Amino acid sequence: MPLKLALKPGEKIVINQAVIVNGGQKSELVLENKASVLRERDIMTEEQASSPAKRVYFAVQMIYLFPVNTAFYQEKFNSFTRDFIKAVPSASPIILEIGENVIRGDLYSALKKCRKLMKYEDEVLKNVANAE
Repeated sequence: MPLKLALKPGEKIVINQAVIVNGGQKSELVLENKASVLRERDIMTEEQASSPAKRVYFAVQMIYLFPVNTAFYQEKFNSFTRDFIKAVPSASPIILEIGENVIRGDLYSALKKCRKLMKYEDEVLKNVANAE
């Protein structure tokens, strides 16, 4: 099934490791086959991975975008998720969902679950701050 993307002027997108920048007008792309695609708003740099949940997201993102480096980022992912579960055991169900998606190779779904984990992390931190 083709994927149709509408890009705003100047919007960036990564398709199979290639960074594409839209020109001065709105445009549409139709991808006819499977490709690794991330919009600019969904791309996280290593510097932006400033919390445990964001580091999990970053590791999954790198596996998704750069499959040649899967072993390296899989190790990072395993380490980050272990540390997260130790710190916040109540996050285990979300992390297990992410891990299952990673194992199945459904990395885009794993990234969506990582967003859920980041939101959960924010809630936990707010609760801790309110308790103090």
